[in-house]
Amino acid sequence: MDNLGGTTTSDDGTPLAYERRGDGPPLVLVSGALCTGASEARLAELLAPHFATYTYDRRGRGDSGDADRYAVEHEVEDLAAVIDTAGGSAAVHGMSSGGALALEAAAAGLPITRLSVYEPPYRTDPAGCEAFTAQTGRLTRLLADGRRGDALTLFMSETPPPELAGLRASPLWPALEALAPTLPYDHAVLGDGRLPAERLSTLTTRVLVIHGGASPAWLRDTARAVAHALPNARHSTLTGQTHSVAPQVLAPSLVDFFGDGGGNGGGGNGN
Repeated sequence: MDNLGGTTTSDDGTPLAYERRGDGPPLVLVSGALCTGASEARLAELLAPHFATYTYDRRGRGDSGDADRYAVEHEVEDLAAVIDTAGGSAAVHGMSSGGALALEAAAAGLPITRLSVYEPPYRTDPAGCEAFTAQTGRLTRLLADGRRGDALTLFMSETPPPELAGLRASPLWPALEALAPTLPYDHAVLGDGRLPAERLSTLTTRVLVIHGGASPAWLRDTARAVAHALPNARHSTLTGQTHSVAPQVLAPSLVDFFGDGGGNGGGGNGN
């Protein structure tokens, strides 16, 4: 299936690179931390037989531009520009911090017809919020000192040491270091890390909240809390999946939810 690549422009003049796959109702995929539009390519390919699926490089990543100063509002405007390119309104799926960004965009009134999020990493406990705030400060200082590798190591502190050591020795590490300066952007999207229950309670968009059955307990708890806070949400568990969800497992849930039936999101354990 042919891909259509292009560039759109955000309100502040930042160019945003995107790709479109397939035809049908528009669906925009929003990636999480340390990811570009290419990170969502496999999922986009699986969704392309059903939707005109858009992936894009968030600002500061891949082939997109950036601005001198970051603001979450600019990232919301970025998503608005992609949605406008897709036809003026679209369904949206957000991964991790990309899910938090998509929720913020929907709450801000963007023309999102339906929304799904996979494990937006808010915190629901005081200790988790405190740790998140401390990590934000440390990341900012490390990146200001040019210590991108150390910033990545800090961000991936929950990764098993052997796995992290293998990643550091792999050809992927330089690409991750190039994306490291955008880590504070993802932290900014999450604010102080706390679940914004009051903000979410104002969102009337229909939302599917998904988590992996093998993900850490705090991410599973957060997904349930997000679904509870939203007035028009459904929750689903993908058995055996982790935060690095397999596209071939996730795709059927999205096809079901975003399709005409708008079903229960698949994957079992919906509530």
